[in-house]
Amino acid sequence: MLGGNTGYSWGEAKGVVRLVQLDNDNCIVDGTIDGLKPGAHGLHIYECGDLSNGCDKLGNHFSLMDTRHGGPQDDQNNRHTGDLGNVIADDLGRASFRFVDKVVKVWDVIGRSLVVTEDPDDLGKGKTERSTQDGNSGRRIACGIISRSAGLNQNPKQICACDGVSIWDERTT
Repeated sequence: MLGGNTGYSWGEAKGVVRLVQLDNDNCIVDGTIDGLKPGAHGLHIYECGDLSNGCDKLGNHFSLMDTRHGGPQDDQNNRHTGDLGNVIADDLGRASFRFVDKVVKVWDVIGRSLVVTEDPDDLGKGKTERSTQDGNSGRRIACGIISRSAGLNQNPKQICACDGVSIWDERTT
């Protein structure tokens, strides 16, 4: 979860993003994030997963190949592993997305963090040094730790953050 009771957010941004590894070359990134300003926002995987200081101490974009910043359409030699591009928030501030990434491997990112930024990611195509580092995507406004869950179709439980009680605890009462 990004923001809410289990993640960290600057303001009202919060949501859930799932990563599902279909095979060695295909990772589904599926999520919904609410509380964003309308428009594009960068989505990145960062090196660290320590939220004790909010989103500010998560390191840099996760990069297995020590490359420059790029976009999701770039190959692994021309982007950070964690460069997921942009998600688009509608007029109500909701970004709903589902795409397949060819570089991310779930087993490489467990324990790291997922971050949504305030501004669009220029995908490393800008004219400044920041473009090659983080896509000029601005302040980190929501983040959460990437954790392991069940494999594909192995867990019928659903996520509900309405009352703060986990669905496992909820069913025992």
